Amino acid sequence: MITENLDLLMLLGLCLVILTGFPVTFLIAGLGVLFAYLGWMLGVFDLSLMRALAQRIFGIMTNQVLIAIPLFVLMGTILERSRIAEELLEQMGRLFGTLRGGLAVSVVVVGALLAASTGIVGATVVTMGLIALPAMLRNGYGKGFAAGSVVTAGTLGQIIPPSTMLIILSDVMSTSYQQAQYAQGLFSIRTISVGQVFAAAILPGLLLVALYIAYILFTAWRRPDIAPPMPATLDKPPLTTVLATLVPPIILIIAVLGSILGGVATPTEAASVGAIGALLLAGLRLAPGKSGWPVWLAIAAIVAMLLLTHFFDLRLGRTASSEAELIAINVAFGLVAMLVVGIAVCLVRAQKAAILVPVLTQTMTISAMIFGTIIGASIFSLVLRGLGGDARIESLIEALPGGTGAALLFVMAAVFVLGFFLDFVEISIIILPLTVPVLLLMGLDPVWLAVLIAINLQTSFLTPPFGFSLFYLRGAAPPEIKTLDIYKGVIPFIGLQLIAIVVVWLVPAIATTLPALLF
Repeated sequence: MITENLDLLMLLGLCLVILTGFPVTFLIAGLGVLFAYLGWMLGVFDLSLMRALAQRIFGIMTNQVLIAIPLFVLMGTILERSRIAEELLEQMGRLFGTLRGGLAVSVVVVGALLAASTGIVGATVVTMGLIALPAMLRNGYGKGFAAGSVVTAGTLGQIIPPSTMLIILSDVMSTSYQQAQYAQGLFSIRTISVGQVFAAAILPGLLLVALYIAYILFTAWRRPDIAPPMPATLDKPPLTTVLATLVPPIILIIAVLGSILGGVATPTEAASVGAIGALLLAGLRLAPGKSGWPVWLAIAAIVAMLLLTHFFDLRLGRTASSEAELIAINVAFGLVAMLVVGIAVCLVRAQKAAILVPVLTQTMTISAMIFGTIIGASIFSLVLRGLGGDARIESLIEALPGGTGAALLFVMAAVFVLGFFLDFVEISIIILPLTVPVLLLMGLDPVWLAVLIAINLQTSFLTPPFGFSLFYLRGAAPPEIKTLDIYKGVIPFIGLQLIAIVVVWLVPAIATTLPALLF
């Protein structure tokens, strides 16, 4: 009986060892190796399959899509360390604070802006937990309502692009889509890109923002005691101050997302632009009293280079370049020199402000954690497939009564339940490659399915006991906020996410319209 169900015992063992609190990366990799040898001793696993590990790991480390992750992490870390997020919170709080529930609304708006410019959940939750949560408590907000608003708004970074979760998910969905087409006997293969998934997630992400704000305003109207307005004597910020705070992050968002959605740059190239753009903004922010002309010249150089690449072919080594193109190439060299000078100035300012080393350290730590988890999950999934787990799950899904709808409901329910115990990376690398190809063989749209799963995976950050955002807020919250307050406060927002899943399920155009127009 043990031999026949070793794959199920492996999945059960994963859920159990997670409870130990040991680092997940080592747990899943170690569990994979342990069950590989156990299966070999019982005669149900071929150890020669483990030879594929080196190729798998090499493929992960050289994946052009995944290379964008450290760059997006760097961009978000720079914005967080340079206190741009704090300025956004302060100005939005002054702008909306005199409304009932206005502080909570400002938290959601800032969460959406930070999500679109950083994509890092931990940094956003901690920043708002340190700044917004004490202000909400001082103004009489209910503990659970305030904590739930902060932790949920901070988690928007997983569904609003650019996001590390969407990058990983798009890679998994693209591979699964290719597998499904091969299984159908098709050899003219279509793929889905990160840009398509980013485009598909924008409207559902805004839908979640609208649901959160509607819930906050309704709750504040129904129970004004837990979401009172701030004193009317609070001065509204002048329009110039609001614009000065909002415009730079919005320009950065447009530059990064616009270049991806417009087909101008790949996600990796756009992430590079985002990291440089964040560094330039930080250079202006960190030294307000100093001359900003080197930074502004660098920004102007970026814009000028984009215009040059639009009108001229700047590729080097061509023998048939026209005189105008040669002049444009020389101008581009000058613009690159201006950009290098601006970047050097910003790096010096970041070093003097003592944020450069912490930024690089945090970027390396987060990136290593993500890639380590992906590699560990890859080892686990390889062994699970070798034990027949993929065949068992596929046969289970195909045997469900009710057809495609029942199969999709089963997978979505399984992902939601696993989110209580596992991180999105483990679910994406271990579970989705086993289940998604079967769903795609049933004719489901891969982009629409990716968005449904993305919203579902986002709840894994909020569902106790192992929701990462809950831990982030627990570490940053004031002492009067108890863990139970956070758990109670987040439950309505989890319900709103489930409503968003249902809406996108029933109205697929919310997810499919934008990518269809752009791609």
